[in-house]
Amino acid sequence: MSCGQPHETDCSEVLDHLYEFLDHEMPEGECAKFEVHIDECSPCLEKYGLEQAVKKLVKRCCGHDDVPADLRSKVMGRIELIRAGEAVPEQTVMEQAVADQQAAQSEAGTSAASARAADSA
Repeated sequence: MSCGQPHETDCSEVLDHLYEFLDHEMPEGECAKFEVHIDECSPCLEKYGLEQAVKKLVKRCCGHDDVPADLRSKVMGRIELIRAGEAVPEQTVMEQAVADQQAAQSEAGTSAASARAADSA
C-alpha cells in the first residue's frame, strides 16, 4: 500500500513493522521515523488506528489467558524466518485446524482399531 505521497519512510515499510511499533518493540530511532510517517500519512494513520483498536479489543477479551512461556519465542522465530525468506507460511489458520482435526480423527481411529485387535486376541 502507498498513499502516493513521498515520505522519508515508505508506507510498505511502516505497515510491515506496524505491530513492532504498536508493541513498543522497535528501537527509539525507528519509532521516531514511524511517528513522523504516521503523522503525515492518512492511510497509514487509519491502518494504525484500526490495528491499535483490534489489539485493545483482543487484550480486553483474551488478556486473562495464560500463554505458554515458549510460544512468543517460537512465533517471533518463525516470523523472522519468513521475513528472511528462509521459510514460507505453511498453512492458513483454517488449513491448520482442518489438518489438526484430521490427525486427531486418524489417531482416534488407530486407537480404536488397536483396542478391537486386543479384544479379539
